[in-house]
Amino acid sequence: MQDLIVQGNGSIPAIRADWAAGCLEMTGDSYPENAFELYQPVIDWIESFLAGEERPLRLQLQLLYLNTSSIRAMMDVLDLLQGAHEKGRAVGLEWRYERENERVAELAEEFREDYTFPFDIVAHD
Repeated sequence: MQDLIVQGNGSIPAIRADWAAGCLEMTGDSYPENAFELYQPVIDWIESFLAGEERPLRLQLQLLYLNTSSIRAMMDVLDLLQGAHEKGRAVGLEWRYERENERVAELAEEFREDYTFPFDIVAHD
């Protein structure tokens, strides 16, 4: 499988999926015109990784804002991790946010409440 790279802009997060490292990173705001179109390749990449590898998968997020359709797409992404976790796969998520941006911390916490896989929320300066 190939790595997945999406160049971010004002409304689209930068996305980098590194197959060799087993790591998927998303950084920036997410309010694209069509969230399905943006996130479907991410979902496909995760499904391929989980089906083709036994190695851990780590998701690293530094998202600042997600619109409603992006939140739905993110739930689909996290549901994949939850399903893998329930089957015994090593998966995890680290959501980094700027310490003074409590809105992002609250959003990350709302997501974390719905999942049982390792989900860290990390403040940074």
